[in-house]
Amino acid sequence: MHIWVDADACPAVIKDILFRVAERLQINLTLVANRLIRVPGSRFIRALQVPAGADAADAEIVERVSPGDIVVTGNIPLASLVLEKGGLPLNPRGEWYTKDTIAQQLTMRSFMEELRASGVDTGGPSAFSHADRQNFANALDRELARNRNRTGSR
Repeated sequence: MHIWVDADACPAVIKDILFRVAERLQINLTLVANRLIRVPGSRFIRALQVPAGADAADAEIVERVSPGDIVVTGNIPLASLVLEKGGLPLNPRGEWYTKDTIAQQLTMRSFMEELRASGVDTGGPSAFSHADRQNFANALDRELARNRNRTGSR
């Protein structure tokens, strides 16, 4: 298992959780971004800088993800592509994207884009909260525990 992070928009507190998890469980973690990302010195943690450009980080993640890998992203189209490859997309607020819900999420995203394009102020996402951080940590821990139980590792 590998954890991939769409790092350009990932909150710092989520990255910190991921750094601790990677070290504690000795899981490979790669942050993919269009800009230089600083990561702690670790044999399990690395940053991958991709060329600037629309969706360059997304394309790199999709190319590298394997079935069972976790991908941390708030990007719904990327989550859809990850699901197609058998990956497990998790948003920074601790919600898993699933095959059962992704079509509805893509439709809602498209609808909101149409509203904004027509001049409607749709607001933005709510501020990232301590509860979001806790939800993320709990969702990640549950999946990693399930994975360890399936594989019998660590």
